[in-house]
Amino acid sequence: MFQGSMVALITPMTSTGEVDNEALEALVAFHIESGTDVIVAMGTTGESATFSHKEHRKVVQQIIRYVNGKIPVIAGTGSNSTTEALEMTQAAKDDGADGALLVSPYYNKPPQEGLYQHHKLIADKVAIPQLLYNVPGRTASDIAPETVERLSAISNIVAIKEATGNLDRAKDIMQRCGDSIDVISGDDGIAMEMILMGAKGNISVTANVAPAQMHQMCKAALAGDRATAESINAPLLGLHSKLFVEANPIPVKWVMHKMGYGDNAVRLPLVTLAAQFHADLSEASTLAGVEFIN
Repeated sequence: MFQGSMVALITPMTSTGEVDNEALEALVAFHIESGTDVIVAMGTTGESATFSHKEHRKVVQQIIRYVNGKIPVIAGTGSNSTTEALEMTQAAKDDGADGALLVSPYYNKPPQEGLYQHHKLIADKVAIPQLLYNVPGRTASDIAPETVERLSAISNIVAIKEATGNLDRAKDIMQRCGDSIDVISGDDGIAMEMILMGAKGNISVTANVAPAQMHQMCKAALAGDRATAESINAPLLGLHSKLFVEANPIPVKWVMHKMGYGDNAVRLPLVTLAAQFHADLSEASTLAGVEFIN
């Protein structure tokens, strides 16, 4: 259902930490012009953890309005509270999102049966395509392949963003689930290999910075053209790595500011990129063909 290069969109901000709607509109236009296949709004990279539900919903609404049906929009709606995740998923559906991305409940460490019941309840209650999001490095909650297999039987659970960085894990899910659920990479560094192995695309941080290149790389990999995918991916390898020298989205927000999309601002408890990393990010951006204006 969703495939290709799916940008995990930053939320541009002013110097005071408010949403910069002018920059957000320009950023959406940049992605549409650059061939981005899907926009993922208010995920981890969008700083959803520091937004109120009201602010969160408004940003999703704005992005849907700016996109105006040109490409799909997936809204991040996960929470460690099943009630809150249900409410946010219903809001995304009501606001016209094409799908909802639900991170596995964090901090409270539910067992596998709890993860299953959490996702099943939301899928049963809200008739919108839903993507599981497995990122145990952030959540301390790992959706086991066996649980993904169970959830794949639910018709509107259509995909999993698999962000363990483990190709064997992705292969296991593909073998277990077949065509009943799509696997999508959540790790830029191994996205090309995952797609060549059978994943349907990549929910990408790098795509914020180099959307045209990520679109072309994913397109080539989906076509099984390893040589072309590798030639496009090679100049991006530095970004795949250096965009994580500090916690996402600190580095990508710095690069996007340099590109002219919002101030170099993140919300506490995150802080702006340490000066010691500026040169490395600049070099990686230059190698990828990214131009700075600030």
